[in-house]
Amino acid sequence: MKAVHGAQQDQPDPEFELGMVEYLREQYSKDGLIELYARFAVGEGNFDALMRRLIWRAVARRFGHGVRIGGGAGFKHLETFEIGNQVFIGSQSYIQGRFDGRCIIGNQVWIGPQCYFDARDLIIEDAVGWGPGSKVLGSTHSGLPIDVPIIQTDLEIKPVKVEAGADIGTGAVILPGVTIGKSSIVGAGAVVTKDVPPFAIVAGVPAQFMRWCEGYQPESGKENAE
Repeated sequence: MKAVHGAQQDQPDPEFELGMVEYLREQYSKDGLIELYARFAVGEGNFDALMRRLIWRAVARRFGHGVRIGGGAGFKHLETFEIGNQVFIGSQSYIQGRFDGRCIIGNQVWIGPQCYFDARDLIIEDAVGWGPGSKVLGSTHSGLPIDVPIIQTDLEIKPVKVEAGADIGTGAVILPGVTIGKSSIVGAGAVVTKDVPPFAIVAGVPAQFMRWCEGYQPESGKENAE
């Protein structure tokens, strides 16, 4: 069976949609648009899907063409998002930004249902696939001083980057500060605690290097990833 999402060609959204976005921006504040979103957040009809797309475009910092947003998809600080063309965001996924953060989602990214993204400093490059229920964690508490409850200690936000063409398996978890290399594969249910080299396949808890992607020839001296 041939790929469907990844094989789609970029098509500009209709002019009437762009005009409706301008109308929404004139009529509503950012908070007003987010309140309006609740009316269309969970519906499965074409009009609900259209309104989700219009409101995301009206609020986001950048928003591409051909984006599809499933029912129940939620967000925090949508105004910090930069979303490319032909992006699919599955139903009940949640993307949590931060008022001073950045969330960049490249072209032709596919995000399965029920994913969670701590997107306070997150970059997802082009043509990345996310299995259903996978997660990104971008922050952790310092745990210091030791005599204070952990939840009361300082929060450390660490960037997460997923390079172009990577594939994240169902239920995988990417921890703070990790970079997933170009065209690498993260196995289902893996917990990724350290950087993954390009074209590597990792799996397990914690994730460990399994082998190189078929057809990839590592440079001499790099036959095994750490």
